[in-house]
Amino acid sequence: MKRRSLLKAFTLSASIAAMGMTWTVQAAETIKVGILHSLSGTMAISETSLKDMALMTIEEINAKGGVNGKMLEPVVVDPASNWPLFAEKSRQLLTQDKVAVVFGCWTSVSRKSVLPVFEELNGLLFYPVQYEGEEMSPNVFYTGAAPNQQAIPAVEYLMSEDGGAAKRFFLLGTDYVYPRTTNKILRSFLHSKGVADKDIEEVYTPFGHADYQTIVANIKKFSAGGKTAVISTVNGDSNVPFYKELANQGLKATDVPVVAFSVGEEELRGIDTKPLVGNLAAWNYFESVDNPVNKKFVADWQAYAKKKNLPGADKAVTNDPMEATYVGIHMWAQAVEKAKSTDVDKVREAMAGQTFAAPSGFTLTMDKTNHHLHKPVMIGEIQADGQFNVVWQTKEPIRAQPWSPFIPGNDKKPDYAVKSN
Repeated sequence: MKRRSLLKAFTLSASIAAMGMTWTVQAAETIKVGILHSLSGTMAISETSLKDMALMTIEEINAKGGVNGKMLEPVVVDPASNWPLFAEKSRQLLTQDKVAVVFGCWTSVSRKSVLPVFEELNGLLFYPVQYEGEEMSPNVFYTGAAPNQQAIPAVEYLMSEDGGAAKRFFLLGTDYVYPRTTNKILRSFLHSKGVADKDIEEVYTPFGHADYQTIVANIKKFSAGGKTAVISTVNGDSNVPFYKELANQGLKATDVPVVAFSVGEEELRGIDTKPLVGNLAAWNYFESVDNPVNKKFVADWQAYAKKKNLPGADKAVTNDPMEATYVGIHMWAQAVEKAKSTDVDKVREAMAGQTFAAPSGFTLTMDKTNHHLHKPVMIGEIQADGQFNVVWQTKEPIRAQPWSPFIPGNDKKPDYAVKSN
């Protein structure tokens, strides 16, 4: 090879090496963060806003200098309401994209699909939605509610004089693990309060179910036997036809109140809520709570939605799982700062006891042993504008009981995280 060719080859190699070094340095300057939410399919109605809230929170953290001097780099995937695809996408995020943490899932079937992947690869998942409990993985932090932070207090309220003194209960849910396990817990709880099986009806529908005519007619018949309340664990876009059918058949909250565990401000955006006024939802946060932290949170979200031209930006709302997403990302960032590392084992240790002043108006604490947040419980009444008026709430955050005392044998389960497989 001539000297000139050698010189060219050397120069080219040096340039490529320099470029490679630049890319390596750039890569090292960011921390990759996975976002695992359904952006299509039956759960997109609920999960898309969680993806957007995660992006807003990451942008907010980056604007303040990132974490340990590094910018957060979101990696967004769409598991498309397909439960096996959740597992594939989580493996991709952890092995190919090399994310430090994943924020995602809504349904328990999606969480249970990804759980073996996170435990096998020692990944870290922050799960932001209320669920049935009966799980406490060292690879998951649960920022949504366990049953004693939502379902049990809601039913206690319905049985009280203020809540209408219900004597009969129609348990309606989507057919998967969260509604079935929650209703198993609720049936045991109702038995403990003297409610007989003849006063409990349990009905399930598939994901994406759209025809609630017969079910609502059956609710009306069941309610003829005494003061009745509906406990709804219907998930995803099926909530729209369910609530529309309640209105079609003239079933008002004054006759048979519905308390929902998976319906919030986001799900009500596409419905005429006037016929639904007075129906209830149980959560740990509502957009309507009045405090300075929440006012800023809501204003920031509405400004972000307009800036990014998100669908329905002119009517952008916040809800409980969005707040739980926001809290979870901030707590993880605090733990990384404390650990001075994104190493999963170090971050897990640093998460214990983390606190955050949340938009709910309460300072939330990550439990030191059970990987769940201590959360307040709120019951809200649907208003004509699609917002909720809080009619009852706890005075302080409640510690989660992932192992419900209403399931036999749970008193022998450990109060610390243990791998599921």
